[in-house]
Amino acid sequence: MSGLLALLDDVAGIAKVAAAQIDDIASQAAKAGAKAAGAVIDDAAVTPKYVHGFAPARELPIVGKIALGSIRNKLLILLPAALLLSAFAPWLITPLLMLGGSYLCFEGAEKVYHLFAPHKPHADGQVMNGDPTHLEEQKVQGAIKTDFILSAEIMTIILSNLEADQGLWIEAGALAIAGIGITVAVYGGVALIVKADDFGLWLARVGNLSATRALGRGIVRFMPWFMKALMVVGTAAMIWVGGSIILHGLHELGLHAPYEWIHHQAVAAAEAIQQWQGFVEWAVTAFFDGIFGLAYGLLLIPLATFVINPLVRAVTGKGKAEAH
Repeated sequence: MSGLLALLDDVAGIAKVAAAQIDDIASQAAKAGAKAAGAVIDDAAVTPKYVHGFAPARELPIVGKIALGSIRNKLLILLPAALLLSAFAPWLITPLLMLGGSYLCFEGAEKVYHLFAPHKPHADGQVMNGDPTHLEEQKVQGAIKTDFILSAEIMTIILSNLEADQGLWIEAGALAIAGIGITVAVYGGVALIVKADDFGLWLARVGNLSATRALGRGIVRFMPWFMKALMVVGTAAMIWVGGSIILHGLHELGLHAPYEWIHHQAVAAAEAIQQWQGFVEWAVTAFFDGIFGLAYGLLLIPLATFVINPLVRAVTGKGKAEAH
C-alpha cells in the first residue's frame, strides 16, 4: 500500500512539473507571438487578394488550403530550421532577423512609393479566363509561397524573443503554439473578412426588420473602406516593426547611436508630458522606428530594382522565359 501511495505521489509530482512546463510554454508563446505583430497584420491584409475573382463558394476552401499550407510551412520546415539555428548557430539569429526586417521595410516602403508613383497593375482579369481548378491551385501555391516568407519572419521574431536556456522541448512547444495560434488568428480573420460582404448581402435580402436590412447594407458599404484601412495599418505595421528590428539588430551588433538616440527622445518626451509615460515612450519610439524603417526601405527600392531583381532573373532564367 505504501509503495502504491509513493508511486501516486511520484506521478502527481511529474504531473505538476508537466503542467508547469505547459504553462511556461504557453506563456513564452504568447509573449513571443505578440512581437510578430507587423508581419501578422500584413499577412492578414495581403491574403484576401488571393480569393478575388473566384466564386463565393470557393472562397473559404481557398483560405483553408492556404492556412494548411501555412501550418506546414511553420511546423515542417521553419520550426526544425529554427531549432537547429538556435542549437548550432544562435549568432545567425540577429542577422537573419535583420534580413527579415529589411524585407518588411522594403515591402512597406514600396507600397508607400507606389501611392505617389503608381505602376500599371498586372492583368489579373485575363488570368481568370483559364481553367478555374488550375487557376485556384496557382493562386493557392502563390499565396503559400508568399506566406512562407512572412512565416519565416514571424518564426524568427518569435525565436528571438524566447527566453534563453529554456530547453529544447519548451522552445519547440512555444514555437509550435505561437505559430499555430498566429495561423488560426490570421486565416480565421481572413475568412471573416472575405465573407463579410456576403453576410451583409444576406442580411439585406432576408432581414425581417428594416434595421437588420440596413445593417446588412451598411456592412456591404463598410467592407471596402475596412480593407483599405487594413492595408494602411498593415503597411504602417510592417515599416514600424521592420525599422525596430533593424535598429535593435544594429544595437546588438555594436552600432548603438541610432537606438540610443531614439530611446533618449522617447524617455525625454515621456518625462516632459508626465502622463501616460509608458504609452508616450512607446509611441515616440514607434514613430522614430517607423521613420527610420521608411527611409531605409526607400533606399532598398533601387537596390532591389536595379541589382537584386536582375541578378535573380539572371540566375533563374526567369527573364528569358518571360521574354519568350
